[in-house]
Amino acid sequence: MTLTAPVPSRLWSPEHRWPTTGILLLVTLFAFEAMGVGTAMPTMVSELKGEALYAWPFLANLAASVMATVFSGRLSDRRGPKPSILIGVVLFLAGLVVAGIAENMAVLLAGRVLQGFGVGFLIVAIYVLIAVAYPEDARPAVFGALSAAWVIPSLVGPAVAGWATEHLSWRWVFLAIIPLVLLGSVLLVPVLRGLPPHTEAPPTRKYLPLAAVAVGLGVVGLSWGLQHRTWWLIAAALLLLAPALRVLLPKGTLLARRGLPVTILARGLLAGTFFAVEGFIPLTLSVVHGYSPLEAGIPLTLSALGWAGASMWASRHPEIERHTLVRTGFLFVATGLAAVTLIAPTWGPAFLTPVLWAVAGAGMGMATSSVGVLMMAASPEADRGFNSAALQISDMLFSATMIGLGGVLVLATAPTAGVVVLNLSMAVLAVVGAILTGPRMRATLKT
Repeated sequence: MTLTAPVPSRLWSPEHRWPTTGILLLVTLFAFEAMGVGTAMPTMVSELKGEALYAWPFLANLAASVMATVFSGRLSDRRGPKPSILIGVVLFLAGLVVAGIAENMAVLLAGRVLQGFGVGFLIVAIYVLIAVAYPEDARPAVFGALSAAWVIPSLVGPAVAGWATEHLSWRWVFLAIIPLVLLGSVLLVPVLRGLPPHTEAPPTRKYLPLAAVAVGLGVVGLSWGLQHRTWWLIAAALLLLAPALRVLLPKGTLLARRGLPVTILARGLLAGTFFAVEGFIPLTLSVVHGYSPLEAGIPLTLSALGWAGASMWASRHPEIERHTLVRTGFLFVATGLAAVTLIAPTWGPAFLTPVLWAVAGAGMGMATSSVGVLMMAASPEADRGFNSAALQISDMLFSATMIGLGGVLVLATAPTAGVVVLNLSMAVLAVVGAILTGPRMRATLKT
């Protein structure tokens, strides 16, 4: 089925203007907080005398977020998106306050856990809200706007957080966004009040809470184990993940079965291949080519712009079938991944990196928003939350795994050799993603 062309202004029509603004504001703030914390973390742990626990604010947040996506998906399928949004807002705000006033690492970790739970609840509920509040032909524009909402935080988040940390206090990275979170939440009140009664009963799924805890601990254990080459921890994490993923992902996801399963898998392959390579681009430019930190970050900025531009372009062309955009996006990503391999040697054309990585970013913008549209089109009302949670789990699982494997490769060999192997491996995997998707995703669209 080919989607009919929506009028782009429908996102800003009177009935959609405030929910669109609220959703985009909240997602922008999630992104800003994520970018800013990384910049401010060295100062935080130093002031709180928690250098030995440096990684744990990130890991605790990740574990809580993964678990919360599952709980939010189940609650949204049972009661609609409203309860999950309310819970998510309260938890996220509480986390910002707790982290912002923390006087020791234990309190900071508690705040990060609350923030993770809040974001996990909200992201899944926002996906479900989009399905309920927007007609199907407007969803490409909504998902395209969601992708674009990450751009400003990517560009200015680290710089603003760095300025605030240096001239004010790292605490403002958390506390300053509280009024804006409240504003975004208030803007959603009218649409939440007007939601139709939720009548669909979700199918029975056994062991869901246990699987949620297992996947949260498993993702964190796998990430830590790969980064530190702790093999017993990797084995333990895999033992936790294997049964949990059978419960939390649509049947056949890891086997790339047609329809919804391959759609969920596509999200993981996109995130895993892209972020595994992106994490080592600044390192390569700095160590191999002698770039300054500012110069080494330019390709990431161009990639963010390419991502936003392509997602917005895709949202304005609903006449192009979404599965075609996913396959094309995979090919753009594969091209960018393979091309940046050229910068790994000392003789490589490092000056081309911003352009090459912008190509990969454009592929991500084209494909990720389209995957969201396809997933929602395939989801009956009773499974929208479950499938939205599965999409997030696939993203986080593959990202953690591929980034960890990349670290093992680079640390185990000379930087240039490790980067070459990593980039080419991820490019091949992106090509596999292109082969697996395309027409195989057609079954996800309801006719």
